[in-house]
Amino acid sequence: MDNNLKSLREQHGLSQQKLADALGVSRQTIISIEKGRYDPSLPLAFQMAAQFDCAIEDLFIPDFPTS
Repeated sequence: MDNNLKSLREQHGLSQQKLADALGVSRQTIISIEKGRYDPSLPLAFQMAAQFDCAIEDLFIPDFPTS
């Protein structure tokens, strides 16, 4: 699943570590999500959306088939 996490994080002036601390996860988790190697749990996705005051759909782009 693609995401806009890195872009939003940088727009808000947050380092990976600062975001990780705010969300209660490791910096490695943030790195893995940004690189698309790890999809966060639903509760974490909601936390991330709240952190950036946006909808989950603004953070994550689902891989829906295009018929």
